Amino acid sequence: MAYFVYLMASKRSGTLYLGITNDLARRAHEHKSKRNIGFTSRYGVDRLVWYEQFEDVRDAIDREKVLKKWRRAWKIKLIEDMNPEWKDFYERLS
Repeated sequence: MAYFVYLMASKRSGTLYLGITNDLARRAHEHKSKRNIGFTSRYGVDRLVWYEQFEDVRDAIDREKVLKKWRRAWKIKLIEDMNPEWKDFYERLS
C-alpha cells in the first residue's frame, strides 16, 4: 500500500494545509468537495499542489512531522521545486 504526505493550497502562496493519507485522490476530492467541515473548507484550501509517496506508513508519518515544523517559506520552496506554476495535481489523479 502507498501512503502520501501532501500539501493543499487555497491559491498560489495562499493558505497551506499539510496532511497524510493512503488514498490521495479520495482525500483531495474530500478537500475539493468541502466534505469535512474544518480548516480547509473554511479557508478554501482545495488545490493539491505537492505530494510525496511512501511505501511505509511510518516513513510518511515521520516526514509529515518534520514538514509540520518547517517554516512557511521552506514549504513554498518545496512546492515550487516540484510545481513552479502551482497547478492543481488533482486532475492528474482523477
